[in-house]
Amino acid sequence: MSSKWTDKHGIEAPDDVTLAKDQWRVDDIIIPVMGRTGVGKSTFINDAAGKEVVTVGHGMKSCTADIQHVFCECPGDPSRRVVLVDTPGSDDTYISDEEVLRRIASWLASSYGQDMKLTGILYLHDITQSRMSGTMLRDLDVFRKMCGEDAEKNVILVTTKWANLTRITPNVGKEREQELTSVFWKEMMAHGSTTTPFDRSRPWDVMRPILANKTVVDALQIQKELVDWGRKLPETDAGKALASKVKKLEVWHREAIEGFKNNAEDGTQLQQLKEIDKEARELLKQVRRNMPTVISPFSRTRQLLTVEKRSLKPTKDPSVKPRTLTRQSGIG
Repeated sequence: MSSKWTDKHGIEAPDDVTLAKDQWRVDDIIIPVMGRTGVGKSTFINDAAGKEVVTVGHGMKSCTADIQHVFCECPGDPSRRVVLVDTPGSDDTYISDEEVLRRIASWLASSYGQDMKLTGILYLHDITQSRMSGTMLRDLDVFRKMCGEDAEKNVILVTTKWANLTRITPNVGKEREQELTSVFWKEMMAHGSTTTPFDRSRPWDVMRPILANKTVVDALQIQKELVDWGRKLPETDAGKALASKVKKLEVWHREAIEGFKNNAEDGTQLQQLKEIDKEARELLKQVRRNMPTVISPFSRTRQLLTVEKRSLKPTKDPSVKPRTLTRQSGIG
C-alpha cells in the first residue's frame, strides 16, 4: 500500500485530511464519528474532550465540512491516545452528499495507506426524529456499504438528543429505540453492531465497548475497494448506493413538479414551475455527469420547490388522508 493515496480520477486527499506520520502513534485508538448533519457529532466530541475543540452548529447551517482530528487521553491508560475523527454529514448545508462521501473516502483510503487501523466507528442518530425517512434509510445504506458486513461488529449505533425528549411523552424515546433495533438496525446488530444512548454527562460510556475491545478493524469495505482493488469511487459499493439515492431523488423531483403543476392556478405559475423544472433538470444532469465532485443541486432544488409550493398554496383534497407510516420513501 502506498502512503499517499490518489484514485483513478486524480482525486488526492489534501495534506490536512490525514494525520502525518509524526502525528499519530501505532497504539492510537482511532474512532471516526459519523452520521447525518445535525445529529450531534461535534457536540459528542466536545463533551468527550471536556472543552470546545470543534464548532457546533445550533441553527440550520452545518459547521463540519472537513475532517477534523481531536486527541484525547485514554481513560484508564494515560500512555495511549484516543483520536476522535469528526466527519461531515450527509444533507450538508454547503456541500453535496457526493462530496461528503469523497472526503470521507479520501481520509479512509489515505489512512489505510499509512497502515492506520480503526478501532471502532460511531454512527450517531437523532432520537428526536419521529420517523426514518427515505433519505435517512439510504444514508444508512451508504454507511453500511462503506463499512462492509465484516466491519459492522466494530460499529456502535449511538442515539443522541435524549434530553430534547423531555417535553414529549416519556416513553417515546424508548419506543423509537426499540423500533430502530428491531427493524432498521436489526441486520447490523445481527452482524455484531451494538447500540447505546448518549448521555452528555458521561460521553465516554459510549466508547466503553471500543476501548475494551483488543482488536482493530483490518479494513473497511471501501478501503479495500479503493486501495487494494484500485476501484474508482463511483465503482465502490458505497458509491453505487449513493448513485441509487440520486436516482430516487430524481424520481421524487419529477413527481413533485407534476404534483405542483396540477395545483397551479394560472399561466404565470405554470411558467414559473417550468423554469424551476428546467433548472432542476440541468442540475440533475450535472450529478449524472460528475457525481463525485458536483456541489449539491438538491438543496437548491428543494429550496426552489419549497418556495414555489408556498406561493401556490394548493387546496387540500379532503378525500386524501395523510400517511402515518413510520417508514416513508422519498425525500426526507
